[in-house]
Amino acid sequence: MSDSSDESIGFRLSDVDSEDSSSDSSDYLLVAAIDIGTTFSGFAFSFRHQYEDDPTQICANTWAAGSAALISLKTSTCALFKPDGTFHSFGYEAEDTYSELNLKRGLMLEEENGKTKPAIEVISHSIGYLKDRMMETCKKQQTDIRDSDVLWVLTVPAIWNDPAKQFMREAAEMAGIKSNRLILALEPEAASLFCMRLPVEKFSDGMQKGFSAFQAGSKYIVLDAGGGTIDITVHEVQPDNTLKELHKANGGDWGGTKVDEAFRMLLAAIVGNDVMGAFCQNHKTDMLDLYRDFEVKKRTITPKLNSKITFKVPISLNETHKGLNSGKEIKDSLASKAKYKDKVGWIGDKLRMDADLAKGLYDCSIKQIVAHLRELLTHDSVQGCSAILMVGGFSESPMLQEAIRSNFKHLRVIVPSETGLSVLKGAVVYGHDPSTIKYRVCKYTYGVETSEEFNPFIHDETKKFTDNSGIEFCGEIFSKHVEVGQTVVVGEPQVEQSYKVVYEEQTGMKIEVYISSETDPKYVTDPSCKQLGIMEVEMPNVHLGLDRSVQVSMTFSGTELHVEAINEQDGESTKATFDLLE
Repeated sequence: MSDSSDESIGFRLSDVDSEDSSSDSSDYLLVAAIDIGTTFSGFAFSFRHQYEDDPTQICANTWAAGSAALISLKTSTCALFKPDGTFHSFGYEAEDTYSELNLKRGLMLEEENGKTKPAIEVISHSIGYLKDRMMETCKKQQTDIRDSDVLWVLTVPAIWNDPAKQFMREAAEMAGIKSNRLILALEPEAASLFCMRLPVEKFSDGMQKGFSAFQAGSKYIVLDAGGGTIDITVHEVQPDNTLKELHKANGGDWGGTKVDEAFRMLLAAIVGNDVMGAFCQNHKTDMLDLYRDFEVKKRTITPKLNSKITFKVPISLNETHKGLNSGKEIKDSLASKAKYKDKVGWIGDKLRMDADLAKGLYDCSIKQIVAHLRELLTHDSVQGCSAILMVGGFSESPMLQEAIRSNFKHLRVIVPSETGLSVLKGAVVYGHDPSTIKYRVCKYTYGVETSEEFNPFIHDETKKFTDNSGIEFCGEIFSKHVEVGQTVVVGEPQVEQSYKVVYEEQTGMKIEVYISSETDPKYVTDPSCKQLGIMEVEMPNVHLGLDRSVQVSMTFSGTELHVEAINEQDGESTKATFDLLE
């Protein structure tokens, strides 16, 4: 622990945790959710009276991709900025406009034109665009709606770490969403809440009438398969219809974009990397049309597909190939590639692909998902699960659905009719009733750095130091607050710790917070440990000198870390913050 006389540099978490009553969420008229995904984004909302009548009565916007006539309930996650750096457009509009051009807090994103821009600014503009579109849409239903009437919910993958969540919160605040009107929802949790409220006929797994996978005592795996990430958690329905997380959130980057990547690699293998690179750089409109057409066609690829599938390919790709290969056309190059004989045909602007080759585009993603689920099912905490709930856009894929059903025949596979919107609509449900999530499992062991009197029998000699009074101490000790895999009650502080000032004029404290993947780390320098950030507590009233201390309560069960501090001398609250971003 170290001291500081500076102003706190963190943001106020005691006002924003989703399970905290200080979020002023009781006076809202409308809950609006924003989902910024790897490939697609969108918003949904419902008024309080709609939720009370029917929790599933949720409005979602419809988006259209003009250059490919692709209609979707979520838009492309693409932001366009003008040459002077100001925001221009977002989503399909940004894709279409951009294609006509040739063009930690400090994280920078590289634009297609090689310039860089702060990532937080890009995300903030994206959130702001969806926020403004949502307000325009809902005002059509109730014309006098104001920002202060809205409780905003921002979805984040459950596998994200705490700094990433803080990054999204700060981006949302930059977009004009007030801190105390914003909560974060974990995506698989949100989907689970939405599906719990759907009637049986809204599922496509042939569930028998009268049977529910969401009855009290039921245990099930939530497989949230999105464009970029696969987010997995395990839930148990409690007697009061709340949810208990049974296993820490897990997953990886095996989403639908792996299929897109496989398609791009196949094209590159056929035409050459140099041709694909030049095509993508010089024919952006055609490139977008190519991938949008693939997005539509890949939804028709099923395990039962036994005929060739046709993809429309821009003529400019063949022209680019000719320009870099002495006038040679793609079909001529194909003739010399034995591995694609009778599997791929190229005629004009049509690519004809063998069914097995098309289905093989899914192999990399599906194999990793199946392997991960197999490993997950070996854990004691997952025993007794009776079903897998498939949600997220990639879960709409018949290929993924069949792979899950065929590999886990002992489990019921449940697919809601609104698979791609389950997370987004579930976030709205969560905003109306966040208390439905009752227990979570810690993803890490959390603790702070501390010191204790040196004991030569248990302490590392290299960490010994002597204080001003001549007493020997051991430093860099990991003082554990909660451990990985521990079940914690949502909304209740897991740690209450008293801290005292060390000198009379001290106006604040800085306490280093650490995480570990191990259950019982000894030192903060252990290989499993890393510094998560800084907890700061303000103690501005110095008139009591050394007779000052604060009681700090830390909560690790929320969607975000939460800290509060009380002056032990007068019982008054003082500002306490976490800062997890560099």
